[in-house]
Amino acid sequence: MDPGNNTGISEFHLLGFTEKPELQPLIFGLFLSMYLITVFGNLLIILAVSSDSHLHTPMYFFLANLSFVDICFTSTTVPKMLWNIQTQSKVITYAGCITQMYFFILFTGLDMFLLTVMAYDRFVAICHPLHYTVIMNAWLCGLLVLVCWILSVFHSLLHTSMVLWLSFCTEVEIPHFFCELNQMIQLACSDTFLNNMVMYFAAMLLAVGPFIGILYSYSKIVSSICGISSAQGKYKAFSTCTSHLSVVSLFYCTSLGVYLSSAATKSSHSNTVASVMYTVVTPMLNPFIYSLRNKDIKEALRLLTYRGKAIRITSHLSKETWKMVKYEALTTDKTIGMSQIPVPHPDLGLHQKRPGPVQSEVAHAVGLQQRKYLQLLWSAH
Repeated sequence: MDPGNNTGISEFHLLGFTEKPELQPLIFGLFLSMYLITVFGNLLIILAVSSDSHLHTPMYFFLANLSFVDICFTSTTVPKMLWNIQTQSKVITYAGCITQMYFFILFTGLDMFLLTVMAYDRFVAICHPLHYTVIMNAWLCGLLVLVCWILSVFHSLLHTSMVLWLSFCTEVEIPHFFCELNQMIQLACSDTFLNNMVMYFAAMLLAVGPFIGILYSYSKIVSSICGISSAQGKYKAFSTCTSHLSVVSLFYCTSLGVYLSSAATKSSHSNTVASVMYTVVTPMLNPFIYSLRNKDIKEALRLLTYRGKAIRITSHLSKETWKMVKYEALTTDKTIGMSQIPVPHPDLGLHQKRPGPVQSEVAHAVGLQQRKYLQLLWSAH
């Protein structure tokens, strides 16, 4: 038998959440809002990490990768669902369904592997702090991310290629809002024993395995933290793990809840609603968890905001003004007031008691910002 669509079926129908037309606008607005928050929040994390040199560390390198994967993970399913609601169509082509399933499995695996790698990073940082920079070097960090991608690609290719060998009956309705692997196998007319065995074996190996690795890492972390004598030291050590631990708990608890509920209820509608938790809600909440509980991310986002203001200011400052801004950025630690320049600029021959148009322009540009903001202004220029 040749691989491919052996029954000539060219499309499937995604039933989604409900067929009631009065609820479609509400569902569309809700999921559009969650999708935009997910994309915008994770993009902010990526921009903050890439723009702040203080965040160029293994921990934030993995966090930026996780944010990118979360954007792709949500983009695999939600845009198609929104398009179907907007066009009042439930159709997805056979090729589109296979492609969506491939990328969904790919980014699900990447999420699990990256969370495991981040747990290992925290384990090394807390249990072996003196050797952290040696162990978690740039080469190893890049290699770990590469291995995560390779394992996820092969895992996804395995399931997708096995689905391609299946024959499908005339029943082409998928009781879900995306092409989920388990739903595709249930629609097949041919023998699916091998598919089910591979699916369960891969779930045990690639889902339970990383979870055990995370539990082991945190058992060692807790053991090391308990050995710290001071209460302040314990709090500081554990505070570096709380964000990651929250994300791990959210992802695995919602995923486990979905599959436990599906085994208990056998209700397709309940499974569809429950799967929203780990496919949409979890990627949306990750940026909030990391930004609200992490001072470094907060500081990076604040500086990113300052940089945006600086770029807007550069559009109307004169050349002479920039000479003064550079001078102030390099010489003063004081707050610059709105009515005067605290240090005269020797090149322009200006003095504090001699206000002029250039001084007014500088005062208006920098306002009450600190030296770091002035340096951002100059770097933006």
